[in-house]
Amino acid sequence: MHNSFPANGFMGNNLDGMWQAVEEFRSRFEKRSGTRAGRGELRAAILALLAERPMHGYQIIREIEERSGGSWKPSAGSVYPTLQLLADEGFVSTEESNGRKIYSLTEAGREDVASAETAAPWESTGTSGFAALPKAGVELAQAAAQVGRTGTPKQVQEAVTVLEEARRRLYSILARD
Repeated sequence: MHNSFPANGFMGNNLDGMWQAVEEFRSRFEKRSGTRAGRGELRAAILALLAERPMHGYQIIREIEERSGGSWKPSAGSVYPTLQLLADEGFVSTEESNGRKIYSLTEAGREDVASAETAAPWESTGTSGFAALPKAGVELAQAAAQVGRTGTPKQVQEAVTVLEEARRRLYSILARD
């Protein structure tokens, strides 16, 4: 990944370059509609929703999109096969209503949900949840942009030091086992 920040920092009249860097950073974190979730997240999301009430496939897609704040909209091509798999496993049953298949949890499905130790994928508690990292990253970029716009040269240099340390610490997270 190339460095999109100006070599001489954000001093002087280079505010356009700073905003361009912030927008590039933000675009790298944005989750586009229909992107893939992590392994098992769709299954967990469907089970969590059906634990609340029976739904048809489109309702499931819409609920996931709404509860994730629009950052995750699974495709019908992933939801319906997952529903079929859950039915094959005995966790979900179907019923026809007004020409639509309505999916409900079976007793085995309710037991599976009750024994699960994970929260629904869209729930963000503290630093968990798939939406927490991009949100934190965008907020960090916005704070850095504010310092670049209104800070003194000394404050800008302090902010650069903080960001460099944050980058090192993030990579150290990946380096751990």
